[in-house]
Formats: sequence, structure tokens, C-alpha cells
Amino acid sequence: VPILMKLKNGSSRVAGVLAVQPTSNPPEGFSPHTSCPNENTGVYSETYGPSYAHCNVTMWNPLGTGISYEEFDFPIFSVKDDNDTEVIRRCYMEHNRAVNGSTPQYPLCAMQLMSHMAAVTDTATCMRRNAPTFSLAPDGVCDPLGDANIWASTKPLNSSTKGHKDGVSVVIAATKLDSRSFFFDVAPGADSAATGLVALLAAASALHNATAELNRTILYTFFNGETFDYIGSSRMVYDMAKNDFTVDLDNIHSILEVGQVALGPDSRLWLHSDPVSKRNSSVNVETLVSNLQAAAAGLNLSLGEPNVTQPLPPSSFQRFLLERPIPGVVIENHQTSFTNKYYQSMFDNAEYLKLNYPPNLTPEEQLELVTDSAKALTEVATTVARGLYLQAGGELAQMSRIQADSELVSKMLYTFLVRVNNSWFDQLVKSDWTGVLSELMLYEINTSERKVKTTEPALMVQCILANLTGSIANITEGNCQDKKMDKDENMNKDIYSYLWVQGPVRPNSTERDSFCVRSLVRQSKALSPAFELSEYTSKNYSTWAESRWSAIKGRIFLVASHDLEMLTLGVGVGVLLMSLLLTYIVSSKADILFSSGREPTNATY
Repeated sequence: VPILMKLKNGSSRVAGVLAVQPTSNPPEGFSPHTSCPNENTGVYSETYGPSYAHCNVTMWNPLGTGISYEEFDFPIFSVKDDNDTEVIRRCYMEHNRAVNGSTPQYPLCAMQLMSHMAAVTDTATCMRRNAPTFSLAPDGVCDPLGDANIWASTKPLNSSTKGHKDGVSVVIAATKLDSRSFFFDVAPGADSAATGLVALLAAASALHNATAELNRTILYTFFNGETFDYIGSSRMVYDMAKNDFTVDLDNIHSILEVGQVALGPDSRLWLHSDPVSKRNSSVNVETLVSNLQAAAAGLNLSLGEPNVTQPLPPSSFQRFLLERPIPGVVIENHQTSFTNKYYQSMFDNAEYLKLNYPPNLTPEEQLELVTDSAKALTEVATTVARGLYLQAGGELAQMSRIQADSELVSKMLYTFLVRVNNSWFDQLVKSDWTGVLSELMLYEINTSERKVKTTEPALMVQCILANLTGSIANITEGNCQDKKMDKDENMNKDIYSYLWVQGPVRPNSTERDSFCVRSLVRQSKALSPAFELSEYTSKNYSTWAESRWSAIKGRIFLVASHDLEMLTLGVGVGVLLMSLLLTYIVSSKADILFSSGREPTNATY
């Protein structure tokens, strides 16, 4: 970080920087995010809990350097330490390295980094230049960040009717889908995103056969764009307030959010709540806390509440509190500051979670191995599932039969953090999605105008959640894709979603037994309301936009000496002048050089 800032503030001759990714995580920790994430778009401000605003009480990310939010006038590329990197090193050592203090001799090794960005200044300027009456570029110059939230209810809710649902009480179980790092496309998000969504997916699976007896509906929500000032949650709250969502804010009973939940050596999690709304007698947080405490009884973890009065950590729950006081808890693995030393960095990866596999195992054997990290996260998922069961009206005596599956948790961790393309996940997806998914999961939000409107994490969560909470519908592929059980059905698609998945490979064959999954899983917009309202300088909503860019690439080549370049230039200029002189002479003497005897005009043939 100090080197980057020195390059930024120092010589103007820096044309680009190439950073080689280390092969192991730095033990001292590293976070390119700010020390107070999303501080300007959360609930705490001068009008709501001013003493808690701007991390005055708790600095959540003390290792945060903020370089992800610095403006650099030169490109910074990241490359893996592999054969290509070795070529660059060898080129430098052979041509640019000084020997015994002498000046390196030409030719010298040079590298060109190309990353042209189209956007300028800020979001307001960029979006104004996107307007058809202004933009000379038909494709525009930038796009608002946006994607899709994934949600599912435990009881059928008609999505065609928006707004308040009489008699429906909803417990929201939330987590976030996205992460980021300093470099594009290198955002593993192991603890900051993966642990929370895996725990919630496993909890949803554990509750699948127990929700019919509950008198409240559990709404599993996976918010996208939370890293960038709560894009997904702010949009859902906005839609609920406008009666443009399947339920409204009056239907919400309480909220349980699952944050960073990788267990440490003490196997302890912390229940964070809002000290401001708890002063309201109508906000009953104690019941939710006691239900979670009861849920953890007998498991290999303990739950506690922070022993000091402090605000909520960065969380989607804050956006709901901006609208009204709602009982809620955020479950995290830290009491005060983050225990995650690599928050929002490329080092928040499988290595940090100690997701280790013996080197002699095949990919299939790694997939089947239940790691210690998976066993610990299974305890978290069981706690979340049991807590939701009690909060939604379940009986304490029946709670013990709810148990998360450690094999499922292990497969999901492997899929999200090690290898997407594996035999377990391949059978859960549509055949035309397999080419969209990369080898390694990346938790970065997309831009809303790109052709791929839903990013890989959202697609994956949608598939997994549908398979874990849905049922197999015995219908044809055609009816499945038309989203109906039979030709006479009209309203079913407003309640259920249908997904034709590849299914398992048949024994001794390459053919698959495909089938249709009917579930209550849905997508909703994760696009900031600021872009709906054309408020590009909004202080209430996220206004993040992303520049459009040309192909990102680089090349290395040898550069000749300055003297040789000048000699080559001189010879070229001399040849040009000689050519011009010869052209002039030939042109001026053309009548002599190219004259020929003329035949008489009366010549006949």
C-alpha cells in the first residue's frame, strides 16, 4: 500500500503497475476496503443514533487501507505467479538488470498495459453523457451497478399481487451475495460472503420438511450489491415501501441476518442488535435472541451479546431500520472489530478458512471430503435453522430434529471456493448455464446493462436454493420451460418457479436423467433506487456506476536504444526527402521523360 501511494503521489512518469499475486496470504492481514464500510448509507447518521455514526464507537475494519477507493491515473494489473510471470521476470533479468553497477545495455525489456476506460469524472456526469441527446457513443460510457436479489418463501406467495398480504407474518432470513477486492475478477469472499450464504442455504435445506407446521412464513433473501452501499437491500426496502414487492414492510415480523460466521478457535458467535430501536417498547428483540440461544443449546458453539453498547455492524438490516423500527439480529463471528483480517480482499479465500485437502486426492474425492471447516459451519447452519424455526412459531420440543447436513455444507464450500465445475453442482443447473460459470467462484456484482444480467453467485444460489427447497415436478421439459404444470394451468407460474436441471449422469453413460424442479425461488431487482429516480447525486441510495472499457490486455517487447531510434528516424526522414525530391524532378520533367512521337492526324489503317 505505501508503495502504491508513493507511485500515485510521486513521479508522473509511472505508466502502469504489474502486481504479482503472492502464493500465500500475508500473516499480518490486508484489507483494501475502508475502515468504516458503508458508513454514509447505513442507518446511523446525525438524525439517528448520531453517537454511533461514522464508526465513532467501533471501528469495524481497523486494517482497512481504503485503497480500493483511491483514484489512480495509471493501470494496475494483477497476475498469478505462473509461467507468464516467469517470462516477464526473465525478460527483465536478461535485459534490464544492471551488472556490477553498470548501466543496462540496449535493447531493454518493456511492457505495455492497455485498459481504456470510457467513463469520466463521476456518476452524475457519466449518466448525463449516456443520454441519447448527448452521447456520441451509441453504447454509452458507463452502467449503474446492478444485478438480482434471490429470495424464496417457505409458503406460497402470489407474486402477481404486490403489496400487503393480509394474515401473512414474515421472518426475513438474510445474507449477502457479493464481495469485492482491489482487483477486478479476484474476489473470493470466503468469510465476507461465502460462509453466510452457505450457512443460510444449509439452514433452508434443514428446514425444508418442517415449515408446514409454522404459523409464520420464512423469507430467505440473498442480497446483491451490499458491498457497494447496500444496493440489493435498499432496492427491496424501496419496493416494499412502494407496494411493488410480494409483501410489504407491515408484513415483516422480524429479521435474522447471517454475516461473517467462520468460527474461530473459541467457537463463538455474537448477536448484534440496534441499540436505538430497542428503546422502542414495540421492538421485541429479546425473543429473537432467546430463541437463538435456545437453538444453540447442545451444539459445539456458543452465542453471546456484545458486552458494550455499540451499533450494528455493516449489514443489510440497517436499510430496513431506515424505514421503520423492526426487531432484528445480525449474527457474526466478531464481538467488536472484524476478526476477518482480509476483509474484501483477494486473500479472503479458502486458505483463510483453512479449507485444506490432502494433496493426493482427486477433485471428486475432495468434493466428498467433509472438512473441519465444513463441520464447524454446519453447527452454525443448524443454529440458524433452529433459531428461525422457533422464531417462526415452531415448538421447542420439536426443534432437535432440525439438523444441517455436513456433507451438503462441505460440497457447497467446495463449489463456492474451490471448483464450480464439479459433479454435485453440475446436476443442479440448467444445461445452458454451465458455460456461463467460471472455474472459480467470484463474488462481484455485475453491471445492470450487460448481456449477462445475473452474476454467477446469484445463478448458483438460485439453482441450489431451488433444488434444496423445491420438489420434483413430473412434467415434460416443454411444460417446465413454459412454467406450468399442464396446458390448462394459468396462475401457477405466479406462485411457483420452474427449473429444468441436468440431473445426475446415468451409470456407465454420458447421458443425464434431467428433471423439472418446482420451487418458490424468485429473483428481484438489485438496482439502486437512485437510478430509478434519476438522482445520481443521492445521499440516501447507492450511486455506484462502472465504466465501460475496451479489452484489457498487456504485451512485452524489446525497446532499442535512443541513439538507434534516432538513427532509424534520421534514415527514414532522409529516404522520405529523397523520395520527395525524386518525385519532384520526375514530375517536372515528365513531358521529356515520357514523351513519344505523335502520329499524324490523317493516319489511316
